[in-house]
Amino acid sequence: MGIRSSGWRAALAAFVLAGAAALVGAAPAQAAGTGPCDIYAGGGTPCVAAHSTTRALFGSYGGSLYQVRRWSDGATSNIGVLSAGGYANAAAQDSFCSGTYCTIVRIYDQTSRHNDLTIAPGGGANPTADQGANAAALPVTAGGHKVYGVYISAGNGYRNNATNGVATGSQPEGMYMVTEGTHVNDRCCFDYGNAETNNMDTGNGDMDAIYFGNLCWFSPCSAGPRVAADLENGLFAGGNGSWTANTGRNSAFVTAVLKNNGTSTYAIKDGNAQSGGLATRYNGSLPTQAGYNPMTKQGAIILGIGGDNSNGSVGSFFEGVMTSGYPSDATENSVQANIVAVGYSKSVTFPVNGATYRLTNLAAGKVLDAVNCGTANGTAIQVWQSLGNTCQQWRFNSVGANKWTITNVNSGKVLDAVNCGLALGTAVNLWQSLGNLCQQWAVIPAGNGRYELVVENSGMVLDDQNCGTANGTKAQLWMWLNNTCQLWSIAP
Repeated sequence: MGIRSSGWRAALAAFVLAGAAALVGAAPAQAAGTGPCDIYAGGGTPCVAAHSTTRALFGSYGGSLYQVRRWSDGATSNIGVLSAGGYANAAAQDSFCSGTYCTIVRIYDQTSRHNDLTIAPGGGANPTADQGANAAALPVTAGGHKVYGVYISAGNGYRNNATNGVATGSQPEGMYMVTEGTHVNDRCCFDYGNAETNNMDTGNGDMDAIYFGNLCWFSPCSAGPRVAADLENGLFAGGNGSWTANTGRNSAFVTAVLKNNGTSTYAIKDGNAQSGGLATRYNGSLPTQAGYNPMTKQGAIILGIGGDNSNGSVGSFFEGVMTSGYPSDATENSVQANIVAVGYSKSVTFPVNGATYRLTNLAAGKVLDAVNCGTANGTAIQVWQSLGNTCQQWRFNSVGANKWTITNVNSGKVLDAVNCGLALGTAVNLWQSLGNLCQQWAVIPAGNGRYELVVENSGMVLDDQNCGTANGTKAQLWMWLNNTCQLWSIAP
């Protein structure tokens, strides 16, 4: 699909404005009907994969963006755009999922190559198949319209091992994704891009994917979160891995950019997806370690996981593409301007900072409770019938963008992941406030007034063990399973 002449001029203007600076200003706004893939095509590096749950990435695209599956009856529905080249029809999802809950089970490729993403199978790092994302978890606004992103918790992931046209071997490619700068952790690996076709780690250079998060593979690292190149067996911030000039970006929305010519060069960029241009964090030679020069890309596509199904990371995904060929800086600047023009925004209005609530598990019908109204560090947490006392009341205090401490009113101690555990089944207890991620929680909507509670250090969710309904059933942490045992009402 060719780019309109106005899009070509915008790309050229962006290149002129950029000059030699690493941090480039925003390119002129694109003409109506121009999407990122039109811009890439006009630059001679067409999209071979284009994924988004929020908008069309071609000016003429009028098909489906993603598919949701309903919990109540297993029925599926494709969610499309409001008009060709436009934004997702979130109202169609809301209507289809009304009275129940939905999972994102497919993200359609908007190119003609049908490189759709479906829920990932198990792999070398984790043999268990992944789960699809909660479809209602990430409501945002784009182009003035309500839309939904893809909220990745520990255990969520998508993949396509049988792609068409994606770079293999030492072929050049570029890619970008729009993510959140505030929904990250330091586990492996929130990736989007090129990976192995057998779900295994098959060696250096077999991957070429964008990573975003706080994991420092090659020390020293900047504070992050940062864009890095997952080239397999390493998250490369630049050069041979450690590159402290890659100082990262924590804006609400982040444009993450990677390109790799397959034989000599790769580049990493990031930008605020709401304003301004791209910062070049690295542009230079491929790693000199064995296997990376030349690259040996295999051509699968992953989202939210590593190439071997390492699935402990968290992240947010709104849109992303992969190209054939090595995009120019001018093209990427113009794509960034197009992204900024979308006007991504997000507003978290619940829970109310400082308010006190009861947490009722949907499967058990019982409330989150401190065992025996304990006040000591290490007091266990369970579900119990509602008694109306302060041992079952929890105060939410904001500590950042949708990050909360959850304090037991009776004891004054906070809800804590025991020993900062990362294993499935990690217990939760009460502990004095330590200010760490093991005591910070995200409140994630699932629809119908129910929520997931996600602990920040591991990305796992608060879970009613074995979906127990008896008083005294243990509360624990588990990967997201798309069931009611992990849903909670939060009410006074």
